[in-house]
Amino acid sequence: MRKNLIIASLISAGLFLWLMSGLIFNNSASEAVPAISEQQLRAKPETDKKRATVRAAVSQAEKRARILVLRGKTDSKRSVDVKAEIAGSVINRPAERGSRVESGDVLCQLAIDDRDAAVAEADAALKDAQISYQGSLKLQQRGLQSETAIAKAKANLESAKVQLRRQQLNLARTRVVAPFGGVVENVQMNVGDYATPGAVCATLIDLDPMLVRADVTEAEVDNMEVGTRVVGATSSGAQIVGTLTFIGKQSDPMTRTYPIEITVENSDYSLRSGLTTTAKMQLGEVYAHKISPALFTLNDAGELGVRTIAENNVVNFFKVEIIEDTNEGVWVTGLPDTVKLITVGQEYVLTGETVDPVYPASSSDETSPE
Repeated sequence: MRKNLIIASLISAGLFLWLMSGLIFNNSASEAVPAISEQQLRAKPETDKKRATVRAAVSQAEKRARILVLRGKTDSKRSVDVKAEIAGSVINRPAERGSRVESGDVLCQLAIDDRDAAVAEADAALKDAQISYQGSLKLQQRGLQSETAIAKAKANLESAKVQLRRQQLNLARTRVVAPFGGVVENVQMNVGDYATPGAVCATLIDLDPMLVRADVTEAEVDNMEVGTRVVGATSSGAQIVGTLTFIGKQSDPMTRTYPIEITVENSDYSLRSGLTTTAKMQLGEVYAHKISPALFTLNDAGELGVRTIAENNVVNFFKVEIIEDTNEGVWVTGLPDTVKLITVGQEYVLTGETVDPVYPASSSDETSPE
C-alpha cells in the first residue's frame, strides 16, 4: 500500500512540473514578440495593397438619332375563305391557285338551274301587281274602290317586289365572286362538286398593301407615333419602306409587349406573307457615346454597362442602353456627357476600387474598335 502511494506521488509531481514548464515558456515567447494593435491590423492591408493599373480614355457624347430596331414578319392585310351562299353544282372554276383576281371576278360558277325562270316569273308577278294597284287607284277616284281593297293591292305590289328581289339575288349567288382584289391561295372546289351553303370555294389573300407586324416593349411604345417612316429588309433580302399605321393599346399578358403594324406598298405582289423582317425606326435624337462592344461588362445584378473612372480615380459602373449597332461601334446612352471610360482592365477591377489610370498619349478614340 505504501509503495502505491509513493508511485502516485511521483506521477503527480511530474505532471505538475510539466504544466509549470508550459507557463514559463509561453511568458517568455510573449515577451519576445511585440503586441500588434487592432488599428495596426486594419491599416496593414491598405498599406500592403497595390493599386491596379488600367487604361482609360475620355469619351464625349454626340447628338445621335435614336434608332429602334424592330424584328417581326410580313403578314397579309386580310385573308378570307370565300363561301357559297346557295346550293348547286359547280360548273366552272376559272380561278386557279396563285392567280391574281380583282374585286368581282368569278371564283366558282354554280349551275343556274331554274333560277332564271324564277326571276322571269317574279318579274311577271310584279308587273301584274303594278297593274292591279294602278287600277285600284283609278277606281278609288271614281268612288268605286274601298280603302281596304287599295291597301290589299298595295301589299300585293310590295310582296311582288320583294319576291323579284329575292329571285334576282338567288340568281346572282350562283356566281361566287372575289370580295376584293388579291391572290387565290387555295381552292377547295372543282367542277362537278356540289356546293352547299357555307362551303368554301377558295381562299383569297390581300397582299397590297402588305403589313409588317412586330412587338415593342413598354419602354419603347410611348416614343412611337403613327405616321413614322420605317425602312428595313426581309429575310429574302427585299428592301421595304413603310409607315407605322397601328400602335396597340393592350399589352400581351405574358410578354408585356405591345403589337404594332407597319404598312408597306406591295402593288407588284413581290413581298410574300410570313417573311422574317428587320426594320429600323427613328424615335428622335439623343446624346450618345460610340464605344467598342469589348468595353461592355456586367454588374452583380447582371445589368449591361461599362466601368468608368470617377473623382479620385475611383471605379464606377454605369448601366447603358444600346440605341444603335454599327460596323464602327455601338452607340449607347446612360452615360454623362463627358466620361472617362476604362478601355483595358475593366474586368479586373471592382466598383469603388481606387486605380491608377493610364491615358493615351494622343487624343485618338480608344473607345472605338481598332
